[in-house]
Order: sequence, then C-alpha cells, then structure tokens
Amino acid sequence: MSPYHRDLDRNPANHQPLTPLGFLQRAAAAYPDRVAVVHGRLRRPYAELYGRARRLASALARRGIGRDDTVAAVLANTPEMIECHYGVPMAGAVLNAINTRLDAATIAFILRHGDAKVLLTDREFAPVVADALARLEAPPLVVDVDDPEYAGPGERLGSVGYEDLLSEGDPDFSWQPPPDEWDAIALNYTSGTTGDPKGVVYHHRGAYLTAIGNILSGGLGRHPVYLWTLPMFHCNGWCFPWTVSVLAGTHVCLRQVRAGAMYRLMAEHGVTHLCGAPIVMSLLLQAGADERRPLSRRVAFITAAAPPPEAVLSGMQEAGFDVTHVYGLTETYGPAVVNEWHGEWDGLPAGEQAALKARQGIRYVPLDALAVLDPDTMAPVPPDGLTLGEVMFRGNIVMKGYFKNPRATAEAFRGGWFHSGDLGVLHPDGYVQLKDRSKDIIISGGENISSIEVEDALYRHPAVQAAAVVGRPDERWGETPVAFVELKPSETVAEAEIIAWCRASLAHFKVPRHVVFTELPKTSTGKVQKFKLRELARAM
Repeated sequence: MSPYHRDLDRNPANHQPLTPLGFLQRAAAAYPDRVAVVHGRLRRPYAELYGRARRLASALARRGIGRDDTVAAVLANTPEMIECHYGVPMAGAVLNAINTRLDAATIAFILRHGDAKVLLTDREFAPVVADALARLEAPPLVVDVDDPEYAGPGERLGSVGYEDLLSEGDPDFSWQPPPDEWDAIALNYTSGTTGDPKGVVYHHRGAYLTAIGNILSGGLGRHPVYLWTLPMFHCNGWCFPWTVSVLAGTHVCLRQVRAGAMYRLMAEHGVTHLCGAPIVMSLLLQAGADERRPLSRRVAFITAAAPPPEAVLSGMQEAGFDVTHVYGLTETYGPAVVNEWHGEWDGLPAGEQAALKARQGIRYVPLDALAVLDPDTMAPVPPDGLTLGEVMFRGNIVMKGYFKNPRATAEAFRGGWFHSGDLGVLHPDGYVQLKDRSKDIIISGGENISSIEVEDALYRHPAVQAAAVVGRPDERWGETPVAFVELKPSETVAEAEIIAWCRASLAHFKVPRHVVFTELPKTSTGKVQKFKLRELARAM
C-alpha cells in the first residue's frame, strides 16, 4: 500500500460532511449584529436569524420530525422561507418548497407523493392550499405563517401559528450536521413534462457546492445586498438562501415582483445583486417615471431561460444593470452553466456581441463536466457550432435522483451522464448553445409549462378533436403558450370559451394566450408537426 494511503484514514479531525448549514452558524459568529434580513420595517441581525432557525429545528424535533422527514412550504419570499432553508435541515428533515402558482390538484399530488409531515403556508395562498388539503386522506400538520407585510384576504388553516411553533423551540438547539453529505436537504418538483411532476432530490454536498459556485460565477463580494426577486420555491432560489449567508450578506425580501417596489428597495438598501427571468428585466425597463429611483451603484442581474434580446441587454446596461446569463435545470440545483464574458468581446460589433450573448456558455466551477453528446451513441458532437446533440451534465451539483421513481432516475443517468433533454451545439471555443427543447417545454416568465399538460386539458373539452400547444416568442414573458385546436365535425366554439375551460383546470400562467382553430399538420404516421406550428406562432 502506498504511504499516501497507509495509516492516513478519514477521521473526525480531517473529514466532515459538506453542508451549507454551517454558513449561517459562521455568519452569526463573525457578524452577529450585521443585518441579515430586511422585510418592510423588519431588520433582523444574523444572531437572531440563527437563533430563529435553531428554534424552528428544535420545535420540529420536539414534534417528532427528524431525518428524512419532509417539511413542505407554500410561502412567499419572506423571512420565514429563509429560516426554513436552515431550520428544516437542521432538524435532519428535507425542505419541499412548493410553487405558489400551482393549482390545488398539483399541490395535493406533491404533498401526497412527497410524504409531507408538516406544511407551512402563508395566509395569502389559503384558498388553493385549503382545496389541496381537502383532497388528502391524511393531511400534514399545518402551520400558518402570518406575514405583517400582507394585509389581503386569506384564512388561517392550521392548528398552530409559525411564531407559536418557534416559541416551542430552543434558540440554543444543538443541531448536528448530516451524518452523510449525501443526505437529502431539499425536494423540488419539476413542472411535469409527461403526466405528474417528478420530485428532484438535492443533497447537502450539492447545495454547499452550488452556493459557492454562485459566488464565483455571480461575482459576489463580501456582504452583498441581495434582492429576492427570484422565487425561493424555484430550485431553492438557485441555492442563494445559502449563498448570501456565506458572505454575511443581506437578504432583502419581496413578496411581489413589482417595478416600483424593486426600484425603491434597490435605492434604499444599496442592492448589489438580484436574479430573475427575462420578465423581471422587462418590468424594470418598462417602469414609469413615478416608479423609478436613482441607483447609487451598478447592480448585477443574473438571468436564466432564453437569452435576452439585444435591445433588452442594451436597455439594462443603460439603466445601471450588468447582466450575466446562466443556464441549468431543476436537476442541477438551478444554474450550472454560465456565459463567461470576455473583455475583448466588448469591442465587437453589436450583432457579433448579440450572437455571443445568445450562447449558454461553459460549466460552473463546481460542475465536473458539461458536454453535447449524441444521445444514442453517447459520442461527443464535433465542436463546429452546427451539429446537434443533447446537452448533458456530470458532477456533484447534479441531483441524487427522482424521489420514488427509479425508472426515471435510471433513464436520466443513462450512460453515466445526466440527460437534460435539451438539444444544442458545441462551439469551437467550448461554449454550449441551446437550439431546441426535446420535451417541448415552454418557458414563460421563468416558469416551465408542459405542452402535454395543457394539451391534456384541451382534449377534455367535448368539442376538441385534436390539440397541440407550442411557445410563441414574447418580448415580456420570453414565451407564451399558443393552442392550435382541431374541432370535431359540426362543432363550434369560441376562443374565449377554450381559454376559460383551460383556466378552470390549470394554473393561470399555463393557460394559452391565443387559440387558433385549424387542422393540425401531421406526418404520414399521424404525428403532429410541431415545428410547423412554431413557425405559425412566430408569424402571428
């Protein structure tokens, strides 16, 4: 045996499981009085944030919640959601942050499939959550979060309030790191490309590494001031609840993404960073003079989804924002690819710069490998910027797998790579660029919309014989769904009726904006030619 291995074993002194939970502990020790959270008039220092997270962990433990138990949350971007990202895993449990825009049937499926033992829910979402709970045979313990910044309607559904739950806990609770960094820290459900959504399991190691990767790729310095425009239910806010605390930064909470509120908070608190879909950029650029506020510094804006148009990038630059384009999936903890910009590209003509900015880029530092491969042979495509292949990932910031779905997990990891389902090309300089989405996902305002799910709703209408849904480019939303509908013989129905039909069974952001009544173009084998429909949608 090599002397590098002989008598040099792992032990508690030289090996500990990686977990982002220690980030908050360190920040509270080094900067106990520094403001960690801003929300309305609330200013919460790091010592208090750490104490509240420990209270939450202690209270959950006293109620029997422990290792691998699921704690679900239907919450806005409020201080309680930040506390959940620490307190829930400090109890050994797994945080399942649920998209607040989903319909009751989908939320019920997630609670049931995820085996939720506890549900923390904001009063604003009471109607849909109450409907979801009524669909469950064994509902979880419901904890009401009553945000003082919310004055709208909504009943309390639970047997205990959040602050009362915290009062049961010990602020000095002696939480322990996970016994294994491979332990689950979070459960996130995809939008469901075929049938029910899949539960993506994150581990402590991946969350730790992604949090550090965000610092490197997002250019975060010490004590950033981060505005919460990206939903924390989306890939755990791309792991930024943990990232910001690494640097003892300030979390500036925001319940609703509105232009006036964003400008006011950026001006008042000296915001340095924010993340979001292209729709957030559109809101900022379309803000009225009465909503805008002068910014004391340039603000870093990290965006995903489709690359922003050149006009939007130019507008953001002039408005005081520096945009970084990233790409990833729920299965990769959010962003795992970044368009690293080269200074020498600044001097290129606008058209050439736009072409470079349209590319997704290269791998995040903590991602081990990014490739464009032939999905059948698993051979790399030539780096010619032309040959299509499937974008694949490998490394420690790829999910553990799909919860209770071994078949889907095996298929996703076939050949030792995570198959993204996205089609792209590899350029000579190693940058990846997406060309299509093999699963026909529509990305609208940063939200994934399954065309199949919308088509299923359309097919249930008694007058519909055939239906196909594609994305139409939209300057504000990135894409919006368009439905092409073939009616049964002698049937007549108005566009408004079809839209209302979809609205009754789908989350509102999934409802088609336009309905076109036409015979669907099909191949000789009867398959709908969606590429033709995309062309028609683009021409509308």
